[in-house]
Amino acid sequence: MALYLAETTFDNGVSSRELFEEKVKIIRESLGQRKLRLVEVQVSADYRRAFFIVEGEQEENVKEALEAANTPASLIKQVRLVGQELEEAGRDEETNYVVEWNLPADLTMDKYLERKKRNSVHYAEVPEVKFARTYVCEDMSKCLCFYNAPDEDAVKRAREAVSTPIDSITEVAARSGKSGNRSEP
Repeated sequence: MALYLAETTFDNGVSSRELFEEKVKIIRESLGQRKLRLVEVQVSADYRRAFFIVEGEQEENVKEALEAANTPASLIKQVRLVGQELEEAGRDEETNYVVEWNLPADLTMDKYLERKKRNSVHYAEVPEVKFARTYVCEDMSKCLCFYNAPDEDAVKRAREAVSTPIDSITEVAARSGKSGNRSEP
């Protein structure tokens, strides 16, 4: 099975944790009807933008499921999880920042993985930041890196330590309950 990143923007109707949880319940049901599994969901602190990681066979099924849940995606891409096993993604771990990096055109997956391995040791230079995981688009267009950090400046220092650019930083909403982002928002 493949992993897909689906990004969506909520123009209206989702302005609180409760409304977002209701929306995710509808999305999860729609995904399940198409034999897809919601692995992880992160939503911006203002509930305007969400990142869904979905496991399934075909990208088109992800698109159909989100549209059926009245949540059209602005982006759907196949991704690879780096830095964590799939079973651990989003479980028992708080992340509060998502960094997006639009990858350079000449960067291959092998070069990216080599660079990540070489530079990751430098995260130790910014101990207040915990790197959680990265989802890299298989077409090498972009990656999303998930962090737990005290503030945005700390995330920027961590990215500088590993010599990796930032195209955008999104603060994500704190999750509710103990179930984590893996099975519940």
